[in-house]
Amino acid sequence: MHIENLSHWSGNLNREMYLNRYGHAGIPVVVFASSGGSHNEYYDFGMIDACASFIEEGRVQFFTLSSVDSESWLATWKNSHDQAEMHRAYERYVIEEAIPFIKHKTGWFDGMMTTGCSMGAYHALNFFLQHPDVFTKVIALSGVYDARFFVGDYYNDDAIYQNSPVDYIWNQNDGWFIDRYRQAEIVVCTGLGAWEQDGLPSFYKLKEAFDQKQIPAWFAEWGHDVAHDWEWWRKQMPYFLGHLYL
Repeated sequence: MHIENLSHWSGNLNREMYLNRYGHAGIPVVVFASSGGSHNEYYDFGMIDACASFIEEGRVQFFTLSSVDSESWLATWKNSHDQAEMHRAYERYVIEEAIPFIKHKTGWFDGMMTTGCSMGAYHALNFFLQHPDVFTKVIALSGVYDARFFVGDYYNDDAIYQNSPVDYIWNQNDGWFIDRYRQAEIVVCTGLGAWEQDGLPSFYKLKEAFDQKQIPAWFAEWGHDVAHDWEWWRKQMPYFLGHLYL
């Protein structure tokens, strides 16, 4: 398997940002880490090995990004607006710097896929919904898609609202976005077992919004034995990859 340890300077974040590449060909899959995770996490917890057949066949190549969650949504010592503004800086990094870097490395200029587990799933779905011209496939595993989970009630702060999928999707009536959502491949999965309860309300609320707006998506509920844990994400990711058009 082709593996590269990469880095590049981010003007938006004013630091060197690290990312890893796994694979030599196929659609780039941009991976967001779970809470407090690093760009090495996806490999360390066996997700790359779980998807190795897809990588070695040249169907996908994974790019695992660094996170700034400890300075944004997890920085509970900040006020909520400042947390959201740090996330916005990260968004600019991803879209203006990381994506062009990946395009340059791969020569891939079509739509990309994004994915993540737990907090990474929140990021993956949020980035897809905000930038469906960049991402045309998403696999979100065990996320919480409501910004209140991170900051509490946010009193109509637009910086937070625009990053709370369970809220803004209901008011997203722009045909440009809706058309791209309808053309995309969307997987949102949750287990019903241990530690998954926090994500269930936003999972069902999102499903209701997608159904109402006639956006095709696979909202998958796995069983009551399926926990919020890497053991299950290692099973889910290759399963869903096998059902996408790659």
